[in-house]
Amino acid sequence: MSDKELRAKSDKQSIDRFINEVRTLPKQGSEQGRLIFALDATASREATWDEACHLQSELFIATRDLGGLCIQLCYYRGFGEFKATRFVTETGQLLNLMNGVSCLGGRTQISRVLAHALKETRAKAVSAVVFIGDCCEEAVDELCHTAGELGMLRTPVFMFHEGADAHARAVFQQVSKLSGGAYAPFDRNSPQVLKDLMAAVAVYASGGAKALQDFSSRGSPEVKRLTRQIK
Repeated sequence: MSDKELRAKSDKQSIDRFINEVRTLPKQGSEQGRLIFALDATASREATWDEACHLQSELFIATRDLGGLCIQLCYYRGFGEFKATRFVTETGQLLNLMNGVSCLGGRTQISRVLAHALKETRAKAVSAVVFIGDCCEEAVDELCHTAGELGMLRTPVFMFHEGADAHARAVFQQVSKLSGGAYAPFDRNSPQVLKDLMAAVAVYASGGAKALQDFSSRGSPEVKRLTRQIK
């Protein structure tokens, strides 16, 4: 056998090995999506926390036909307190975790939310992060840097902004953009908007951009605006 024939045989064997390796890789989407559900639990957030408790079932309902979702609750409150629960797969489990939390005065800790999300997704991919808050009292550069790292790892952050604080709006928009996520404002007097936004992100975390596009086609204007931000 000539050198040329030997090289061709070797190349074919390498290609065959590669194809076999690809075939043995886990299928994308074979596992439930993982979503981090993060909330500001400082004193000003009590009314919205209660509303989120009522609406959290939407995260599971919206993804029922897509294979479901694993959700981790994260929150901060008080003097430097930050908590992250286990991942759960049922609405009753998440509601029990949320009902065990009361809001306490304190400063924002969005940087800890993003750092935690980065740590989690490095250990095992996180499909998306949802953050619900109304203000930001932290260094913007640090937040943006971590958001950029999450973007590199394809873990988008969806920043849901209650109220009209201009500084928070600017920061939340930067964080969402750098991470590959989206920014959406809402009013606590319009719970349907928050409900729709939460369902949309749950669909994205469970089924990806295509599922979100399908959901958006029959969704509210707020969901359509959120969807247009996703690249």
